[in-house]
Amino acid sequence: MRQCDVGSRDRKLIEFYTVKGALGVIFSSTDTVCTLQVISQDETPRLYSLVFGEGVVNDATSVVLFNAIKNIDITRLKGGVVLKVIADFLYLFATSTILGATIGLSTAYVLRALYFGRHSTDREVALMALMAYLSYMLAELLSLSGILTVFFCGIVMSHYAWHNVTESSRITTRHIFATLSFIAETFIFLYVGMDALDIDKWKTAKSGFKTSAGIFGILISLILLGRAAFVFPLSILSNSMSGNSEKAPITFKHQVVIWWAGLMRGAVSIALAYNQFTFSGVTLDPVHATIITSTIVVVFFTTLVFGFLTRPLISAMLPHHRHQEEATGGHSTGSNSPKDDFILPFLSDEDASATGSGFMQAKRSISMMLERPVHTVHVHWRKFDDRFMRPIFGGPRSH
Repeated sequence: MRQCDVGSRDRKLIEFYTVKGALGVIFSSTDTVCTLQVISQDETPRLYSLVFGEGVVNDATSVVLFNAIKNIDITRLKGGVVLKVIADFLYLFATSTILGATIGLSTAYVLRALYFGRHSTDREVALMALMAYLSYMLAELLSLSGILTVFFCGIVMSHYAWHNVTESSRITTRHIFATLSFIAETFIFLYVGMDALDIDKWKTAKSGFKTSAGIFGILISLILLGRAAFVFPLSILSNSMSGNSEKAPITFKHQVVIWWAGLMRGAVSIALAYNQFTFSGVTLDPVHATIITSTIVVVFFTTLVFGFLTRPLISAMLPHHRHQEEATGGHSTGSNSPKDDFILPFLSDEDASATGSGFMQAKRSISMMLERPVHTVHVHWRKFDDRFMRPIFGGPRSH
């Protein structure tokens, strides 16, 4: 009897730590697309880069860390479990990145050096799509992060392979992938919206209104405090380390915008929650059902409430942004031609709304960050890129 009680306590302890770790990862991913559509990249380029970069790193880290936690054998916990998690995280992140970059470079070389598919829009588009899908399949086959692999594969393709295809192929791929990405995101939110009305899932949770409201309040409070605990101290540390080398330090208003941008939760949180706590979208465990319903409520609340308040907040924090909107009638002054879209990967407000995809915007934005160096490391990267990489894999050289 005593052994049975000990076994029961161990199982409960294992479940507690599993749920605790998974919750931390699920709610660490952010959805910064709403804020990026409001911030002007031309007026505040550094703020835009910080918000975008922090959002991308959060999503990528959440997915990889989630996979690392799933691989832990909690029944054999030892003192070095933290080191094992860190090692698994670094392994998944590095190998997934290398695999994605390798396939992206291979695609660029094939399009540049081999005759196969050259000057044929159908073949060029098919080759890029199939190679991107191949990177995802290989990552899943090797038990790596498929999302991170295909993400970096897309970044490398946009930086090199993009310049090795015809202009019609560039326009076609831009619209095809933007459309597919928009459909995928729309499908996720439609699925979540319909699942939120699943009465059986709410009944399975077996939690009253007060309990559900308390859990929701605690989660929102932790999100608010967690963001503040990292954004403000790290911004102060960054300013102190930069010293006089930075002409534009991270001001307090910019810190508030960065803090606010990371409060919204989106598709990544939903996908991780359903992946961990449901089987084909169904769960009979009350604890797991409570986590799913809480995640749905948090995503809805942060997306609708925080998203609705984003523009007024940024107008208050960045007055020049409001004046720019009034002068332009609320529209961007940049060109929206297809040619400008792949010359300037950073999208304007209007273009970002049209694509509806943070993922597509992310690939173009990182490409622009590689092509427009700001700090010394970027200068050295540009020299290396111009001298060794672009002559082999393609792309216009910087001057």
